[in-house]
Amino acid sequence: MSRPPPDPQYILRGSGAAVNSLSFSCAGHGVPVLYSGSSKGAIHVWNLITRRAERILESHAGSSVIWLHTFRDSRSRLISQGRDMRLCVWDLSEDRSAVTDSLLTASVGFCQCSVLETRPGAALLAHPTEHTEEVSVVEMRSWTPVCSLKPDSKLGMLMCMKMWQADSGPVLCAGYEDGSLVLWDVSHRRPYSCLKAHPEPVMCLDVDVCKQKGISGSSEKILQSWTIDNQQNLQMHDSVQMTNPGVSQLCIRADGKILATAGWDDNIRVFGWKKLKPLAVLQHHTDMVNSVAFSDHQDPPQRLLAAGSKDQRISVWSIYSES
Repeated sequence: MSRPPPDPQYILRGSGAAVNSLSFSCAGHGVPVLYSGSSKGAIHVWNLITRRAERILESHAGSSVIWLHTFRDSRSRLISQGRDMRLCVWDLSEDRSAVTDSLLTASVGFCQCSVLETRPGAALLAHPTEHTEEVSVVEMRSWTPVCSLKPDSKLGMLMCMKMWQADSGPVLCAGYEDGSLVLWDVSHRRPYSCLKAHPEPVMCLDVDVCKQKGISGSSEKILQSWTIDNQQNLQMHDSVQMTNPGVSQLCIRADGKILATAGWDDNIRVFGWKKLKPLAVLQHHTDMVNSVAFSDHQDPPQRLLAAGSKDQRISVWSIYSES
């Protein structure tokens, strides 16, 4: 018999609103931290030793915080994206809570940004714009525009995206309202390939760069995986059917072993990434799960999975840490 699903290691309470976004900062020295963004514009800085919020940051005028990113080269830098159409860059060193820079995206959608750290202190940022189908890529240090990526055909609103470094240069995969995925050559501002992956809008995606394989979810019951061949063509791969429809977010763990999904049915689902084998349904939340994130710590005993929900709670799990 298979083991029953575990209980959460602990629950973080006190966000005061629906939890929409999560980002761990556990690598290196210092106290391991989890950042969470709420639907009322607050960013909580959770100390994972005391399991309490040690700071609350507010700078999105009460608008929902839909994306957070921490930088590999600096634990004291954080970037947040709000529904106030702004990105904020934070300096959190030496107990500061200062917004040192910001960018007006003018985007009214829910598409989360994506960052590619090109070298220490330098990064490219892809963000949605006022033109609902367009991606703008900028150099973060100066906000210098690099390129604008806009499909020729009508694919509808930009829904989600991820950017990474390939041998040929920066690559970006974007999901659109009509269910299509487009793989973009950022350097040459042109699409490599397009794939109609879903009959419904693509709500979320993630990419395993080492395996050249990605996964996407929508409002339906199907998770669809796809591969990227040597000619940068997107091709359908495996799919898996879930019990209930709707995925808010999905995340592949850094070691490429497991995949976690945030479900509209209040559940977190865990799959083996290699064959999309269902491994566990983690049940704790009483409302839609909006976000899932894996810790960035490399030591297996420290591997954590966090999930943020509309029920205002964050559940933290230790699962398949030994794998």
